[in-house]
Amino acid sequence: MTFLQSTYSERKLVRVQEKGQVTLPSEVRQKLGLKKGDLVAVVETEEGVLISPQEMVATKALDRIGEALKEKGLSLEELIESGRGERDKIIAKKYGFKPSKDK
Repeated sequence: MTFLQSTYSERKLVRVQEKGQVTLPSEVRQKLGLKKGDLVAVVETEEGVLISPQEMVATKALDRIGEALKEKGLSLEELIESGRGERDKIIAKKYGFKPSKDK
């Protein structure tokens, strides 16, 4: 079974409300772990609209960043520390003083 076949076989019909609101079926919300107030990303595709939990999107992006760091032999802590060093250089150059090291 292809992705499109499985997607269409699981199709649920919902009605668009007055302000464009759509209620996701409870089974879908439960499967995705969505609760009231959660953010979702909405992307227009050739087939229609893809709705995905925003946390999932952010997590996937962070995973890709983590993989890229590992490939370069870096850790997240090293990246953060190098960012602090760069920030300190910019502050020193732009404002003429060095941040204190007793943070």
